[in-house]
Amino acid sequence: MNLLKRSPHDDKAHVLHPALEPGAKHWVPSRYNIRASAQDGRLIIWNTLRGSMSVFKAEQAETVISMLSQKGFEAPQRDLVKYLVERGILIQRGVNEYRQVQLIYGQQQFRPDVLQLILLASEDCNFRCQYCYEKFEHGTMHPLVRTGIKRMVEKRLPQLRNLHIEWFGGEPLYGLSAIEDIAPWVRDMAEKHGVRYSSAMTTNGYLLTPDVADKLLSWRLNHFQVTLDGPAEHHNQSRPARDGSETFQTIFNNLKSLAKRKDDFSVLLRVNFAPGNHEDVPRLMDQVRQELGTDSRFRFHFHPVGRWGGANDANVEVCGSSGFDISAQLKAEANERGLQVETLRGLNLPGAQVCYAARPYNLIIGATGKVMKCTVVLDTDERNIVGQIQPSGEMTLDPDKMGLWTEPAFESDNQCKKCIMLPNCQGISCPLVRMQTGESPCVPTRRYAKRQMLETLKYVDNGKVKQVPAMTR
Repeated sequence: MNLLKRSPHDDKAHVLHPALEPGAKHWVPSRYNIRASAQDGRLIIWNTLRGSMSVFKAEQAETVISMLSQKGFEAPQRDLVKYLVERGILIQRGVNEYRQVQLIYGQQQFRPDVLQLILLASEDCNFRCQYCYEKFEHGTMHPLVRTGIKRMVEKRLPQLRNLHIEWFGGEPLYGLSAIEDIAPWVRDMAEKHGVRYSSAMTTNGYLLTPDVADKLLSWRLNHFQVTLDGPAEHHNQSRPARDGSETFQTIFNNLKSLAKRKDDFSVLLRVNFAPGNHEDVPRLMDQVRQELGTDSRFRFHFHPVGRWGGANDANVEVCGSSGFDISAQLKAEANERGLQVETLRGLNLPGAQVCYAARPYNLIIGATGKVMKCTVVLDTDERNIVGQIQPSGEMTLDPDKMGLWTEPAFESDNQCKKCIMLPNCQGISCPLVRMQTGESPCVPTRRYAKRQMLETLKYVDNGKVKQVPAMTR
């Protein structure tokens, strides 16, 4: 036999390696466990590395807690031990979980098969909100920019598995002609190439009339964010039309028309609250309850007003450190009325609280073809203008600026490395904060995780949780 052409092992009988017996191993708790105890004695554990949330009955809690001692214990992988291992709550001694965070980051960050575009259909707006930071220097997206977007998408489609288009502004429906040009074309091309496609819009809702909704829903643009800043008198003061007229009733009428439809869609009702209006927000909830019912397609999100860089910042009242407490109280009020609210459900997964701007495959394309990363600063910060799209579909991107927004910043941040929330936000929940302040951009969940876990448990108990896509703002 020529040993250079054939292995001598091939002349022997092959025996497959036997499966390892589930003998005793040394188990220790994951470094990414967060525990909270409910009033009824139940124990909830969130493992931020796996994204698992596990609830244990009161009679199980003491046993589970005893198994989470740092010294660990020896046991075979079966029964309760097996369950805790499968949920990531227990790990084998010696496992390097930080390396797993790095792996998950790489798998999520470097995705040539994903493309997410935020398209500014119009950079002008029919509103003049008191806290707005935009300058409204451009109108509807230029036809040559639309051509460039379609050609770029067409070139990328054969390599894509997932395509997401979000319409933003200004007010995107001010630029309906751009949406009419691009949205149905993208829908058809994604279907032709077998690409998973989704689309959303952040709109003030004033122009979201029934006939416009007909078009958008037919183009599979079926996730909306609409802002109502409390009842009419508060909303009309903080979100007037550009001519000073009232806007609340027109928006609410459009929402009522949407609610009558049988289509599959979701609406995130954002409420920007401030010291002067938060006590009256429950009256808005009552109106929604009365006129829209408890339709699960409508979901509340309560957000404290901030000084976001607008010309009127000095006159904007903010809640400061009380913002989270007010938001929690408003959620409780909504829950009492049977209304949907945002919870940790869906935000508990690895990478779920990473900013869109930190992902290389997420790009903003403005009305004049500027390519940007962050919707908060847009073209007011030179670092945010990362390139330009051409009518040919080619994008000239500045690699240094792209790297600034998408770098794995947690690897050089000792605070992030040690943080229990690292798998969830990956140290990039807001790259802009890190650029502007040099500080770690911590998500509020880091401070309020246990409260949010118990809050989520309550909504799950009440059957009020529905997971829907997050929106840009």
